[in-house]
Amino acid sequence: MKNSEEFRFKIVVVGDGAVGKTSLIKKFTKGTFEKDYVKTIGAQLSKYSKEINGDMIRLIFWDIAGQADFNFLHHLFYKESRAAIIVISLEENDLGKNSFMHIENWYNELRKYCGDIQVVLFANKVDLVENDNINNMKIQELVHKYNFLGSFITSAKTGEGVIEAFNAIIEKLYNKYKQLSTQK
Repeated sequence: MKNSEEFRFKIVVVGDGAVGKTSLIKKFTKGTFEKDYVKTIGAQLSKYSKEINGDMIRLIFWDIAGQADFNFLHHLFYKESRAAIIVISLEENDLGKNSFMHIENWYNELRKYCGDIQVVLFANKVDLVENDNINNMKIQELVHKYNFLGSFITSAKTGEGVIEAFNAIIEKLYNKYKQLSTQK
């Protein structure tokens, strides 16, 4: 029998208020979606475990409030994060446009408080736009500009892309830290 290990990862989930951070986490960890918007106050924690190759992966998702009222708390929530997810809205309204424009702010804040951690971009609310209107080129330019691990088109409501998006970042973390543990 091979030796199994346990890996613990803290993943911060950031982005403007109302882009769907909490809903994405709930869809992934519980398979549920609540259509009524409830503002996150400060930060909300969600735990999730899964097994990969006999190793136990324990995750804590830190859902960071996106409203400017809570910016003064952010540095406290970022400590010891192994990865981050920046969530934007694909909606063709002010929320969607502003969430795109604020990617750089979120990225800079992550770098300032977390250093060089893995970052993934989730473009959420695909269920609210026509596929022809999604600017994949713009999203890929952002991925290259900030050296993101990747990007995913998601819908917390329908579940589109959610499982694949979260699993991609979890597997990247697992592979990175598994390799490091075998080098010791």
